[in-house]
Amino acid sequence: MDLGADLVEGKFLERVNRFLAMVEVDGQEVGVHVANSGRMKELFIPGCRVFVRPVLGDHRKTKFDLALVDMGTGLASADARMPNALVTEGVANGHLAQFSQYPEITREVTFGDSRFDLMLEGPKGRCYIEAKSCTLVVNGVGLFPDSPTIRGAKHLGTLESALEAGHRAAVVFVIQRPDATAFSTNDPADPVLAEAFRSALAVGVEAYAYNCNVTEKVLELGNAIPILPYAESVGNG
Repeated sequence: MDLGADLVEGKFLERVNRFLAMVEVDGQEVGVHVANSGRMKELFIPGCRVFVRPVLGDHRKTKFDLALVDMGTGLASADARMPNALVTEGVANGHLAQFSQYPEITREVTFGDSRFDLMLEGPKGRCYIEAKSCTLVVNGVGLFPDSPTIRGAKHLGTLESALEAGHRAAVVFVIQRPDATAFSTNDPADPVLAEAFRSALAVGVEAYAYNCNVTEKVLELGNAIPILPYAESVGNG
């Protein structure tokens, strides 16, 4: 995914609330929209370098969206809206070969009481996919979520319902940074989601995890990484 040529460098100052941060841009303190409800304390360090994207519109309270954070060892994408587009791109260009038999891709599709990121259609029927954004990495393990998410457990339950209805169902965890070599649910942060994930896997919902290649110009899915039980991922860390 091309990030364009309009990213502007800034210095992170503080996070005001879930969706607002203050960033220094060209010597001025400006409000920046944070399109991510995760805590991201490990990324949002005062003084760190960030990249923001100018956004026009009279309906906007801020003139920028937060795009990338410099971790010191590489860049991370901070925008939780990106995994939807990344997975869509990965299906379309063949990077996600496990979904290659579905030529038709529809984004943002309602099933039951949930809205899934993608619905794929082909000769073998339909496949519903939910893409989840992960930014927390500890000792090389991407952990999701970094704070409780009722919505996440709900989506997993609805994926089970899609499977019961005769469709294929999958969740794809996108770790939006390059340094993850494995993935696990973050059981202490959200035991309800962890149990929902185990339940979904037990009945046949598929799960995949990918890290990302991140530069100032491009954000793309990287390598497929193994999904480990939390206890095992901690032990390996």
